[in-house]
Amino acid sequence: MPPSQRPFSTSRSMLVALALSVPLLVPSTLRAEDAEPPADLATTYRETAGRILGQALVDEGAWERLTYLTTVIGNRLSGSPQLDQAIDWAVAGMKEDGLENVRKQPVMVPHWVRGEESLEIVSPSPREMHMIGLGRSVGTPPQGITAPVVVVESFDELEALGREAVEGKIVAYAVPWVGYGGTVRYRGAGASRAAKLGAVAALVRSATGLALATPHTGALRYDEDVPQIPAAAITVEDAEWLKRMKALGREVTVHLTMGAHTLSDAPSGNVIGEIVGSERPDEVVVLSGHFDSWDVGQGAHDDGASCMAAWRALVLLHDLGLRPRRTLRVVLWTNEENGLAGGRAYREALGDDVGTHVAAIEMDEGAERPTGFGLGLAGLDPEAGDPIFDKALARL
Repeated sequence: MPPSQRPFSTSRSMLVALALSVPLLVPSTLRAEDAEPPADLATTYRETAGRILGQALVDEGAWERLTYLTTVIGNRLSGSPQLDQAIDWAVAGMKEDGLENVRKQPVMVPHWVRGEESLEIVSPSPREMHMIGLGRSVGTPPQGITAPVVVVESFDELEALGREAVEGKIVAYAVPWVGYGGTVRYRGAGASRAAKLGAVAALVRSATGLALATPHTGALRYDEDVPQIPAAAITVEDAEWLKRMKALGREVTVHLTMGAHTLSDAPSGNVIGEIVGSERPDEVVVLSGHFDSWDVGQGAHDDGASCMAAWRALVLLHDLGLRPRRTLRVVLWTNEENGLAGGRAYREALGDDVGTHVAAIEMDEGAERPTGFGLGLAGLDPEAGDPIFDKALARL
């Protein structure tokens, strides 16, 4: 499909990554010590930026890589053979593309397995409910769990009900959609909050404002001081149905079966490739995305497209003969979805050398039309009036 027919192209995300990196570049024919002091950044890098923009808008490499990754390899859950295959493929591809210091950084990752799962209404009107187990969830007993459903629309409502109303039942969070950040907290903490009051399982409205009977998975976290109970996401439509049944005073009983279980940690790795800096090679700028995905899709939007955009950004600079002043490093993180082990391992490996990293750009919202970017600086509080952007530019 030609770029003109792709309203949301990986090339746009690649341009964002490249645009943020332009101040780090010098034209390959120009040495800083030979040049007159620049009038401003726009003047200095106008020609270089034009070359980058022109090539990025017609480049098909990121799209082609993404097509192979999502079509041939597919989903990439931590600990799975598919993620291992993708990592080996990326290492080989970066070497083929001419990147430098290409390597796999070893990481041990959680190995959660979904297993067979189902959810059925027992009464008042038997039918199947669309559901999907949450990452890290424990499973049910082999025979499943049959219990009445307690429907709540907030943690405050749950607490107000108390143990007497919740114990031995399945809590369903039919919470209103108030944006991802406001709704997703029920997915993360809902199981443990329900378990504290004696619930035997938890169901959570999918964290999305739009749906067509499609439940959305994601990770939960268990508190250490409460029992671990099974948890699953249900569709927006079924969450709204449960709210209507609650308003009518009708009790709903369901049967939940989940074969989820966690195996021993598995070997994995972050994929790293570089263009070594011409003047300050020991100073590093990271472009990155997470390479793992959930097991129920292709991992294209979350987060394969961003990984391919970051990877291709370095390849494009390499092919144009542009070498940055500082080292540009692409990192494809392992195990973001259900553990963040890749990011933690990378930080631990740096040790006292963390100060060599002057900037890190991470994309985790797919390769859609860019609308902006967020900026944070370690040790600075934006709420305290720190001039974030001035300090960021000064560090460049």
